[in-house]
Amino acid sequence: MPILSYLALPQTGGLKQLCNDLDGLEYCEIIPSLNEEVVVLVTDTPDLKAEKNLQKTLKELPSLQSLSMTFGHNAEQ
Repeated sequence: MPILSYLALPQTGGLKQLCNDLDGLEYCEIIPSLNEEVVVLVTDTPDLKAEKNLQKTLKELPSLQSLSMTFGHNAEQ
């Protein structure tokens, strides 16, 4: 069960769209910043296959400029 957290930066002026896009994804929880153009994204997928699919989806989001992982844990060993 991979649990990861990221700082997600939107395309210029696109914080609301990025939040909408991320909020619509399964296994994702978002925490938008109140005073900056950044979103904390926490993902909790049930297995590595779901994690790989989510990663692919995140990379294809046009509203996302940059995604930086801040923490990663995989309980599957």
